[in-house]
Amino acid sequence: MKTYNLIIADDHKMFLDGLISILQEDKRYNILFTAKNGNNIIKYLEINSDTNVDMVITDISMPEMDGITLNKMIKEKFPAVKTLILSMHNDGDRIQKVIENDADGYILKNAEKSELLKAVETIFSGEKFFSESVKSAYMNKIISNKKEEQIKLTEREIDVIKLIAQEHTTQEIAEKLFLSKHTVESYRKTLIAKLNVRNLAGLTKYALKMGYIKN
Repeated sequence: MKTYNLIIADDHKMFLDGLISILQEDKRYNILFTAKNGNNIIKYLEINSDTNVDMVITDISMPEMDGITLNKMIKEKFPAVKTLILSMHNDGDRIQKVIENDADGYILKNAEKSELLKAVETIFSGEKFFSESVKSAYMNKIISNKKEEQIKLTEREIDVIKLIAQEHTTQEIAEKLFLSKHTVESYRKTLIAKLNVRNLAGLTKYALKMGYIKN
């Protein structure tokens, strides 16, 4: 019977203990090491480079080094090691990051025991495994990204949104750009409609996301 060496990273002890208990029911899985953050996992892999590690199962939200960074570093430094993300987060941004960094799987912490075991087994069979809700969130993120790519702002619209995001008043924007207050208001309404946001806070969030201003 082929056995596999696993490492687990999670800073919630109760969940970690439950995960260990589930995996140890299957005699094929040997838990080599557990840690509360990604730094300790990387150190272990570096120090024990002669030890065969088959998979790292990691949470995302952890102190010092999160699961997104940990997955990226493992794939860069130890490409033979499989990675499975096990997280409470189901937002497209995080999912996109780990998929772009070649994670082998992603399931949610509220998954059934059977799905966890299926994910591990599927990954060891050479395939990737993502739960249905994770795949759905990822596809929605891709669609959203494509829509954003299709939105083209004029240079003047970018000037206006930058100043709005920097909390300048309509009068101040008008003076800086040599426009009338009415024209600035028109730009503001156009930007809200064009970017499909609800208010000035939405415009500010978009400006930050696009790098027009620094956080």
